[in-house]
Amino acid sequence: MERMEEIKPIIEALIFATEEPIPLRKLTEIIEGMDSLQIQEAIQQLKSDYDLQGRSFQIEEIAGGYQLFTRPEYYEWVAKLRKKAGDTKLSQAALETLAIIAYKQPILRADIESIRGVQTGQIVRLLMEKDLVKVVGRDESLGHPLLYGTTKRFLEYFGLKDIKELPKVEELEAP
Repeated sequence: MERMEEIKPIIEALIFATEEPIPLRKLTEIIEGMDSLQIQEAIQQLKSDYDLQGRSFQIEEIAGGYQLFTRPEYYEWVAKLRKKAGDTKLSQAALETLAIIAYKQPILRADIESIRGVQTGQIVRLLMEKDLVKVVGRDESLGHPLLYGTTKRFLEYFGLKDIKELPKVEELEAP
């Protein structure tokens, strides 16, 4: 299909050019005359092409869209690059707080603090600044306290398609 061969480099360019996952809906808006099934087929062909060519990257579907990622076998090299670039890591306390929010969302700050046993206001603010956590509503209880949940950026950060891809609590090992 000649049209498919014309469309693949366009899709590749669009996915490459975005810093966040590009939704299928957006691709169909931009590429006129192609429906979502045709675009998905082109993406599948690109994935196959990358596999056959032994490319160092792949297209992944995460957070409701498509994005290019380095293949896992090149992780150590990319990690060295990021370490040199001073990529900031989350502290243990921030990771614990984020895990509680991810698994229990929507959740009150008081409930997070009850689980962790310490105040978490500053950590929740930090996670909000990093766009990993957001206010998702208000509780019906007295004072209508804020409810917190994870963001689309959270899914991107951890390479998840959606929140259902989080490991089950039973699957996690205690250190």
